[in-house]
Amino acid sequence: MSEEMGISTKRDEDFSKWYLDVVRKGGFVDQRSPMKGFDVILPWGYAVWEMLQQRLDKNFKRHGVQNAYFPMFIPESLIKKEEKHFEGFKAEAFAITEAGGEKLEEKLFVRPTSETIMYHMYSLWIRSYKDLPLKINQWNNVIRFDTKGTKPLIRPREFLWQEGHTVHSTKEDAEKWLKIVVSMYKDMYQALAIEPLVLVRPKSDTFAGADYSIVFDTLLQDGKVSQGPGSHLLGQHFSKPFNIKFLDESGKEQYGWQTSWGTSIRQIGITICHHGDDKGAVLPPEVAPYQAVIVPILFKGKEKEVLEKAESVKEQLRQLGLRVHLDDREHSAGFKFNEWELRGVPLRIEIGPKDVAAGEVTAVSRLGQKDKIKISELSEAKALLENIQKEMAARSAKFLIDNIKDVHNMDDLKEKSKAGGFLRGNWCSSGECEASIKAESGHEIRGTLYGKEEKCFANCLWCGKPAKHVVYVAKAY
Repeated sequence: MSEEMGISTKRDEDFSKWYLDVVRKGGFVDQRSPMKGFDVILPWGYAVWEMLQQRLDKNFKRHGVQNAYFPMFIPESLIKKEEKHFEGFKAEAFAITEAGGEKLEEKLFVRPTSETIMYHMYSLWIRSYKDLPLKINQWNNVIRFDTKGTKPLIRPREFLWQEGHTVHSTKEDAEKWLKIVVSMYKDMYQALAIEPLVLVRPKSDTFAGADYSIVFDTLLQDGKVSQGPGSHLLGQHFSKPFNIKFLDESGKEQYGWQTSWGTSIRQIGITICHHGDDKGAVLPPEVAPYQAVIVPILFKGKEKEVLEKAESVKEQLRQLGLRVHLDDREHSAGFKFNEWELRGVPLRIEIGPKDVAAGEVTAVSRLGQKDKIKISELSEAKALLENIQKEMAARSAKFLIDNIKDVHNMDDLKEKSKAGGFLRGNWCSSGECEASIKAESGHEIRGTLYGKEEKCFANCLWCGKPAKHVVYVAKAY
């Protein structure tokens, strides 16, 4: 591979530049569009998104979620019905005031999220408890003018995502549904071979208009964290202003209880930053568009027999259910090795004249292991992929555990924060203390563990008074 296409920056030298090289040269994103933050998702990057989309969509439908599509423009009159919610997005929202050369009668906002437009429609559809639960998801794009700067996949201004919105007859049913949502996102993380922290956000960082928010935080190799899926108990904060009411079994009118939840193409950036190495991306087999790439090693006079055998190996691997690609382009084998390593393909299958004669192939794992496999025993490739998935998951779990450090006071926090990672401390629940911790250290309280009550082991990090929560502190994108 030419120097222009290869990666010359190591992660520990300049993590940001390394990442930009990987996403562009690895075929994930091209950020050279004429508008900053409005990036082009390239075919390889989009193929990874499709893998995540298919897995999630299958789980959503298994749990009774239906897909729909709602308008991307939201009239200002709908926004004003829940201004507290919109206040959280106001600084990021794009507004349209004219069309066709004429000023609009009412300002339209390009969706930064779809609660308002969807809930207007929900109020027209729901009449009885028999209409509930209503569980709808949409796969769409949203646009936010992020004021913190842009980063491909991690923090673009336009991104693809899914957003699910439900209505239930009781708070208990809504909370039961959120547990199912968390389990579906956990399944996605297993496919990504990532061990996250699942946290309940502090009130200051709860989704605008929600009672509480559950998020997946992933530690990246530069020591910072990035938020993945968010799931929110909206309670009745939207059903009341949007008049989402139903008649219960006794004929009494009630307001619905709601949830919303979503994840985005940020997951691809998270995966690259979490698993990648100095050669490029490292994709887990369960989400890699190609789980294996066959690279024929061609010598003059032997091309035909090698290519024919390579085609046969490809078909056998497909019969085994693998996503496999035969790279028969007119490039050197070395060029192809480097390119597919950069893109993160889990397994490379090499086959040359000697391999044909011996009735075998060479299998090279993206993690560096090299094996010989008999062509008559190609099912071993499937086992190799399973081992890659398991090893990546084990590495991720160890990386997380190794990078959670207990801290007892601010001096402790500031010293240990230099190495990055999660800092586990204690907090009295005061908003003033939370703000002071962030101002003093540059790190923020990310939340408390979801589904697990941890016992405080020290006083509040900031004020020194008795603590109420064990919290995880980190620097985030």
